Amino acid sequence: MNATPKKLLLLSSVLSAAVLATACGNTNNTGQPRTNAVNPSVQPQGYIEKQSDTDSSGKTWIPLEPAAKSLGYRVEEEPGGGGYAKIGYSDVMYKVRPGSAEAFSLGKTCTLPEAPIRRDGKIYITTGSLSKLFQSKVSLNPGSSEISIDTPRERIADDKQNAAAPGKPFRIQSMSSDQAGELISYAKKYLGVPYDFGAAPYEESKKFDCSSFTRHVFKKFGVDLPRLAKDQDNLGRSVSRQQLQPGDLIFFTVPGRFDRDTIPGHVGIYIGGGEFIHTWGSPGVQISNLDSGYWNNVILHMRRVL
Repeated sequence: MNATPKKLLLLSSVLSAAVLATACGNTNNTGQPRTNAVNPSVQPQGYIEKQSDTDSSGKTWIPLEPAAKSLGYRVEEEPGGGGYAKIGYSDVMYKVRPGSAEAFSLGKTCTLPEAPIRRDGKIYITTGSLSKLFQSKVSLNPGSSEISIDTPRERIADDKQNAAAPGKPFRIQSMSSDQAGELISYAKKYLGVPYDFGAAPYEESKKFDCSSFTRHVFKKFGVDLPRLAKDQDNLGRSVSRQQLQPGDLIFFTVPGRFDRDTIPGHVGIYIGGGEFIHTWGSPGVQISNLDSGYWNNVILHMRRVL
């Protein structure tokens, strides 16, 4: 990348105020996020990027990590994982690798216009590739060097269409209250199992992220859930809070990131009594209150797959 003199870029976006200061890692002894780690209120903000460059072809490159974190995401590179960077909320929603144009975006592979590069130990990405990766319009104001990232409105229609016509049939299985109790008891066996962003299968890693936990639990009872929360959200049928039963899935938003907050970034299992079991930061698999506090403010909806 042949850099011209560096410009100051203002990356404006809708983001969660103080979201994921330690990327899902801070919880209090009730299992709920600390208020200084995650805040459901959302205010438009931005940041000044002092390490951006424009190459000889006029493409602007910016460091990936601060751009992703400005949207409330965490970024981790896979140790020994081929150099991939994992990006998301409590689920891995995006993956990129320096030197490769092939990327992973909201459950699907995509080809970026330009492959990300590594420079001075950091991953850089063009604004065009960032737009393709986040499925959001990225616009540049040449005069002010302001870059804005819109919420991905186009994705909503795609997800609704995919939900209406899934790739393979899925049948809701009926489960007695006794069987639901068995599922909850099985899930509770994993209380305290560590959380790991983008965790490998439990049999290999002995860790979970939010959707690998729900997938592991439901697989024991003959239900094959997809790997990501956003895809699990396409299965079963919607239920209201009043209809909620033990064993139902509860989906939560990435606060402020997606237009009308329609794409889930977190999932847990309702266990009754106004509580749900999920994995989030420390101490890993835990039980949290659904009807008060942080989680009540970011509920997206509930679905029944049993």
